[in-house]
Amino acid sequence: MKVLRIIVGALLAVAIGTTAIAQELTGTLKKAKDTGSFTIGYRESSIPFSYLDDKQQPIGYAMDLCMRVFDAVKAELKTPGLKLNLQPVTSSNRIPLLQNGTIDLECGSTTNSVDRQKQVAFGPTYFVINVTAAVKKKSGIKTLADLSGKTISTTAGTTSVTLLRQYDKTKNADIKSIDAKDHAESFLLLSQDRTSAFIMDDILLAGLIANSPNPGDYMILSGESLRTEPYSMMLRKDDPQFKALVDKTIGAVMKSGEINQIYAKWFTSPIPPKGVNMNFPETAAIKAAFANPNDKGVE
Repeated sequence: MKVLRIIVGALLAVAIGTTAIAQELTGTLKKAKDTGSFTIGYRESSIPFSYLDDKQQPIGYAMDLCMRVFDAVKAELKTPGLKLNLQPVTSSNRIPLLQNGTIDLECGSTTNSVDRQKQVAFGPTYFVINVTAAVKKKSGIKTLADLSGKTISTTAGTTSVTLLRQYDKTKNADIKSIDAKDHAESFLLLSQDRTSAFIMDDILLAGLIANSPNPGDYMILSGESLRTEPYSMMLRKDDPQFKALVDKTIGAVMKSGEINQIYAKWFTSPIPPKGVNMNFPETAAIKAAFANPNDKGVE
């Protein structure tokens, strides 16, 4: 009887332990386990980070990295059949949709800022950009100061709007802005000469120009910058369990060197749908971010 009690007690301990482990899931991982699904928020025109191909399917550098996280979630939960949902988001609604649980991970061209960290969390920095302007070569605009008296386009919900207003104030520049719903619309305003410049991150400007009908018509004011900013994937705040998985997964991609192949695929090779090559090799800042994975936000 004593032996039987010991065996029964051991079995109960295992059962209780198993239940405890199951109950330990929190936040995003618990949500994924309970619903049997995981939702990635993607951008429709953030080339080459997250955008639609000719079949209207989201692809890109950020999407590749986020799929690594999705694979890690399936492995962590031991649910290989976990359903993947894809939800389009914009600069304006990406944070609200993340906070209310519509999406579980935002994969695009989102700047990790200290201010945004009050609302959400970020994974390791996977790109570093400079905020500047794209203009038409025929405009005669050579510097940001030349935008005084001009109308420019920006994308609603992006940090470029705030930066431009700060620049306007400190430089006493008389600049009017039109806030478009997305990057494609902002660039369209420039292409139609409804604005004199499009203020945005240099790599996004390069992608839009490269995929435009007449890329030779445009130039980027690469010698000037409103600010240098880190990009990363965005996740819900106060979710340490999922944050740890994201950091571990992306950190491993970077430390293994796999990140260099993924980067080359999207920034120094022809990309869909037109086979355009961005010709944007890793900068010193990007290499430093890969060598030392971190989620430090810009002030």
